[in-house]
Amino acid sequence: MGDDNLQKDFELRQRLAKMIKEKMSNLAGAISFYTCLPIPTAWTLEFRGIARWAPTVGLAIASISGLLDLGLQILGMPVMTRSALVILASLCLTGGLHLDGAMDAADGLAVLEPDRRLEVMADSATGAFGAMAAIAILLLKTTALTELEEYRWLALMAVAGWGRWGQLVAIARYPYLKPTGKGAFHKETTYSLWDFLGGALLLLSLSAVQILLAPQRWSIAAGMAFGGVAIAFLAGAWFNRRLGGHTGDTYGATVEWTEALLLCFLVMLENW
Repeated sequence: MGDDNLQKDFELRQRLAKMIKEKMSNLAGAISFYTCLPIPTAWTLEFRGIARWAPTVGLAIASISGLLDLGLQILGMPVMTRSALVILASLCLTGGLHLDGAMDAADGLAVLEPDRRLEVMADSATGAFGAMAAIAILLLKTTALTELEEYRWLALMAVAGWGRWGQLVAIARYPYLKPTGKGAFHKETTYSLWDFLGGALLLLSLSAVQILLAPQRWSIAAGMAFGGVAIAFLAGAWFNRRLGGHTGDTYGATVEWTEALLLCFLVMLENW
């Protein structure tokens, strides 16, 4: 009986170690795909299902940006310049992955003939509408962040997390429009309810942190929660309505527009 218990305990430990290894490989794959952060060469990368880690990766990116913002504030840098550098740092950390998608999506949606939209989106050349979309997104983010006086780091984490949670919803909920492409592999994985709930609970905890730190800012906390869910859902739904589905470009556009619009929404609440 004792040997049987030892054997069962050993097998349980093996399964647990294997599960942890698989999760860490999946997280490493998400960091490698979604960011420009260096990954040790000894790490194993697993890319299937990495979208479930996207909100967590977004929080990590925003944490780095928040620390940069705090450091620049300590050095006495003016808020407008600081905000621009923080947004630029976030862009560099992702390698422009999502912004590039937003630009391509804008070029495609500007085409009047629906049959040519995917063709235009696949073109690596940036058109006028793509350039305007990039300017609009960066301008909205920078000016909105400038208007936020307190808990800027928390706002950065909220918008980055909800933007990527919206991407996860779009991946799981809507069809992918091309047989190949940089986002096609996301559809190879079936995401469970727990994948959505895990990310949502993590992001809702940011609102709880806001209430704990400053109870009088309850409206901002509520806005981060309800506004984050609503804008993330609506952004993905809008692109699906216009195209009949999603591509890798619209996944990126969902992230960028959710971030920009949620930042603007938080500014409105702060000045309400």
